[in-house]
Amino acid sequence: MFYFRYVPWNLHEPERGTFRFQDQLDLKAFVTLAADMGLWVILRPGPYICAEWELGGLPSWLLQDKGMQLRTTYPGFVNAVGLYFDKLVSIIKPLMVKGGPVIAVQVENEYGSYAKDDKYMPFIKNCLESRGIKELLLTSDNWEGLRYGGIEGEHHHVFHAEAVVSEILERGVSINLYMFHGGTSFGFMNGAMDLGTYKPQVTSYDYNAPLSEAGDCTPKYQLLRKLFSQYHRKPLPEVPSPQERRAYDPVLIQQHLSLWDSLHFTDKPFRSDRPVNMENLPVNNNNGQSYGYTLYETTITCGETLNSGNNIRDRALGERTLSLLVENCGRVNYGKALDEQRKGILGDILLNHTPLRGFNIFCLDMKPGFMKRLSDIEVPSLPGFFLARLHVDGPPKDTFIRLPGWGKGAVFVNGQNLGRHWFIGPQHFLYLPGPWLRRGENQMIVFEEQKVDDKILFAENPEHGRTTDVYKLPFCTLL
Repeated sequence: MFYFRYVPWNLHEPERGTFRFQDQLDLKAFVTLAADMGLWVILRPGPYICAEWELGGLPSWLLQDKGMQLRTTYPGFVNAVGLYFDKLVSIIKPLMVKGGPVIAVQVENEYGSYAKDDKYMPFIKNCLESRGIKELLLTSDNWEGLRYGGIEGEHHHVFHAEAVVSEILERGVSINLYMFHGGTSFGFMNGAMDLGTYKPQVTSYDYNAPLSEAGDCTPKYQLLRKLFSQYHRKPLPEVPSPQERRAYDPVLIQQHLSLWDSLHFTDKPFRSDRPVNMENLPVNNNNGQSYGYTLYETTITCGETLNSGNNIRDRALGERTLSLLVENCGRVNYGKALDEQRKGILGDILLNHTPLRGFNIFCLDMKPGFMKRLSDIEVPSLPGFFLARLHVDGPPKDTFIRLPGWGKGAVFVNGQNLGRHWFIGPQHFLYLPGPWLRRGENQMIVFEEQKVDDKILFAENPEHGRTTDVYKLPFCTLL
């Protein structure tokens, strides 16, 4: 049995030349664990992976170069890939089949869908081979017939999933399940689609897979297991007991800190005559801001006409004091628009047709250090941070957070960013793994933009809603 493993560049090199392959990003330990479980591994190192992940796994600091052409042999991209692969291949090379479980490596990902440089794929192939990768190399692309809904001349049919899999196996063909387990795009790691209209994706990546987001065996899993057992010579091992879940008692909001009062916990604002996009802010060791929110402040004369054109990306809340809070809802992970994923304010804001000048720009990427510094009680105002404390008796268990009565924002538990919440759905929960909780007191912080309830609820199971087109909602401004 084979396991496909994505390798997200943006997590392993969050700043240019700074690599992270430890703790939850310990790729070597993860692949070794897969081998201990009796699995072979096919690595998908990209550098672009898609995966409905922020910018397809590419680090946003690449976009500091205004001429950047992602997924091409553009010199700036080539040099960055080379340095990253130097580090990455040094880690995965000992895991190859002669000394480990990796039997194949995927070259890039679905490049045939939006190819724009015929020299690019040979370049990536050479990057791997020249650094010592000798195992099977493969590519992965969509079958274009999927776009047309069927075979010309044939009526459309709906087949049971079990029947389809059974027919494939009877023909002696191998099968790949995508996804077998989808998991969660924790934090601000969700991607977006833009095939003419920008649409951010939700935090959950459950994908209706055989294993649920929280690792539960679904009815689909049981059907496939029964089917696969007919083609397996030895009895399959027993299915583990379901993971114990707990719907903790609701917790009440105890403290509040408005966004404006939280600014003294951030780094010193950047003073600029003109607005600067997130990626080119002089923060994070001059690697720019990758995720979260950016606050732009300037002074204006009231009663005049404000025009932002198409320069705010993705969402902005405007006050009469002209504080513009801009959220990166997720960079596009698939399609032709990858080179256009700079976030924040990208151009002038006009007042009576005159560009505004003199901005204070605050980076609000909400990293763990910032979240730990938050304190103080204030009369609730929005946007703001709302703190509650969850007391856990006994061993911590998985749970799902529900926020009915809240609007839009993000949730942090003990400094871990669980992801975004938005009352419009379709996702009305956030998965909280038990290992991220601890016995005793746990800190919970909700960043909220729009409306507030006085409590946070918990449930044993998720609530999946119907897909929502945010563009049909009158209050939404996604650009």
